[in-house]
Amino acid sequence: MSLSAFDHPILSGLFGDPELAGLLSAQADVKAMVAFEIALASAQAACDVIPPADAEAIARLETAYIPDWDMLNSGMARDGVVAPELVRQMRRMLGEQAASSLHFGATSQDVIDTSLVLRLKSITAILAARIAGIETTLERLSMRFGDRSLMARTRMQDAIVITTANRLADWAAPFVRHRQRLEEIEKRLLVVQYGGAVGVLDKLGGEGARVAIGLAGRLGLGVTEKSWHNQRDSIVEFAGWLSLVSGSLGKIGQDIALMAQNAMGDIALAGGGGSSAMPHKSNPVAAETLVTLARYVAGNSGTMAQALVHEQERSGAAWPLEWLVMPQMLLATGSSLLLGARLLDSIESVGRD
Repeated sequence: MSLSAFDHPILSGLFGDPELAGLLSAQADVKAMVAFEIALASAQAACDVIPPADAEAIARLETAYIPDWDMLNSGMARDGVVAPELVRQMRRMLGEQAASSLHFGATSQDVIDTSLVLRLKSITAILAARIAGIETTLERLSMRFGDRSLMARTRMQDAIVITTANRLADWAAPFVRHRQRLEEIEKRLLVVQYGGAVGVLDKLGGEGARVAIGLAGRLGLGVTEKSWHNQRDSIVEFAGWLSLVSGSLGKIGQDIALMAQNAMGDIALAGGGGSSAMPHKSNPVAAETLVTLARYVAGNSGTMAQALVHEQERSGAAWPLEWLVMPQMLLATGSSLLLGARLLDSIESVGRD
């Protein structure tokens, strides 16, 4: 039984996001780390840092390498990072010469951070597509119900009558900005990590920049002037973006939960949740869950901000904090977008003729 609601055998029925969970799995992580090592060897061979034959042997590990999960687990406990044991296992499958070329000039953080970024590249594309879907649905609802009247409420009290389109516009506008923000953030976020022991690529002499550019190109990532081992602002910026998205969905959920109250009658939803004690009820489960997830992601955003505090060239305390918090924020935001789409699709009527 899992300790996380996102893959719990029961709770995942409400909170789960299998598509993102697959990209955050151990299998996807190791696959991306192996891809890093293969791309690194290829880039180094192109720059005459290692022999081309070594890069070819390393490339064959894409299909030949089968992880020993028990040893990876033990290695993590021993080393505090998985990369040393991963590299040991991969080297055992190579000849002595190619083994010496594997992981040349790299450090564990290069492998682990680039694995994360590679998977974030896929994840951000999924999130962007889901946001676009939310926008499309809101536009369709506005076209269908926008001319209807709706009582505006400020501080939970009746104010004046507005059109349904007014409220739907308030729901939709942030998502346009969220897509624009993501496009900007991706330029800083989706970049390769390659700096070696202390971020200066000391083992590569004058070839460090060329290898980093070649590595980034092979992985479809951007490149920075210097490695970002201890510069976590882009990761934390992205975490903040996740809280903005889930928060905007939480606002929609809160509004709909209030609008769905029997006394209000502002909205009609299909497929509400049942009650074990009161069969007549139709609870706005998705709307309520959006509020829950928004608050959860907002709380974790504050914890992620503490990952900015790296001591000197690498932290053994701040960096692992990301491993605990970021996957949960991603899954919660992904789940929010799925629930938000389901909730908006369930709207049968909103406002009054």
